[in-house]
This record gives sequence, structure tokens and C-alpha cells, in this order.
Amino acid sequence: MMVAAALRIVGFELKGLAAIGMWIARRRHGVPPGATVVTYAKEQTFMLSLMLFAMAVETVVVDLLLVAFDVPAWIRWTVLVADVYGLLFGVMLAAACVTRPHVITPGELRLRYAAYFDLRVPRELITAVRAGRTYNESSMVAVKDGRLTVAVSSQTNVTIELAEPVTAIRPLGRRAEITSIRFFADQPDAVLAALRSELSPSV
Repeated sequence: MMVAAALRIVGFELKGLAAIGMWIARRRHGVPPGATVVTYAKEQTFMLSLMLFAMAVETVVVDLLLVAFDVPAWIRWTVLVADVYGLLFGVMLAAACVTRPHVITPGELRLRYAAYFDLRVPRELITAVRAGRTYNESSMVAVKDGRLTVAVSSQTNVTIELAEPVTAIRPLGRRAEITSIRFFADQPDAVLAALRSELSPSV
């Protein structure tokens, strides 16, 4: 179990590094021709940028303090590597959120969060879709009573109901059967229009 979780984490890191390259090249992962792209990263951009700026300043200040106090080199380099990794992690998260959007095709709704979560929902299983914002989600990806939540900055604004359960794989590998999904989209009205296109007018 621990080995499998560790391998998943390594996979996330590799996907995050690849996402930086895709971000620079202005490419997106897993978006076929004609698909509707549903972005979700804008809500967290300001806070993430602020966090990265603060971390960069902290890295420089801490390193200068360690030099000033003549701290042993191995301690200084250990702290520096940890701080730089923190910065890299933030950049990987931002890049993966931009390059791995939600995707709607005629056959499925693909829900993602960066490199950490990926769920494909067949369109024929979607029985209802509605907008409605929540602000108090406690986890990025959570499952409770058959409802999956994929939140951004503790928020969701689209809910879909399913005709039968689908299996969701959480970031560390645990599986759960779900019949309802709440998630966040930068433009929820576009999501509703795309998903309702094949539903009955009463939905």
C-alpha cells in the first residue's frame, strides 16, 4: 500500500514537470479536436502567485541569514534545496492545472485537478446538471455519501447527477463509487450548455 502510494506521488511529480514544458509550449494534455475545454485554474491564480512570490522572497532571505550567521554549508544547502523544491512544486501545480483542464466531448465528461485526479464520466450516465456555488469545501478531492467533490480554492459551482455509480480513484489510489459530482469551472454556464445539449429540455 505504501509502495503504491509512493509510486503515485512520483508519477505526480513527473507529470508536473512535464506540465511545465507543456505550459511553456502553450499546449494542453488530453484535449481532442472539437472538445469543449473547461478551465478551472483562474480562481486560484492570484493566491498561488502570491504564495510563490512569498516563498521566493523567503528563500532569498533565509539563505542570506544562514550565510550571515555562518551556518554549516550542509545545513544551508539542505534548507535551500527544500525551499527551491517548494517553489518548483507550486509552479508544477499551476502548470498542471492550466494544461490539464476539464474536457467535454460527445462521449464523456473528463474531470481533472492538475496531475492528481482524473475521472472520465460517460455522457449517457449524466441525468441532471445544475449550477450552484459552495464556498466551504474542505478538501481538493473528497467523497462522502456517494458524492464526489473536486474543489478549487474550497469552491464548487457545478453539480451533476448520474444514472448509475461510476468508480473514482482518489489521488493516493483509494477507490469510491459515486452517483453525484460537484466541481468547479471558471465558466459554469458554458459547462451547463455543453452538458445539457444531449439531455432532455426538462433537465
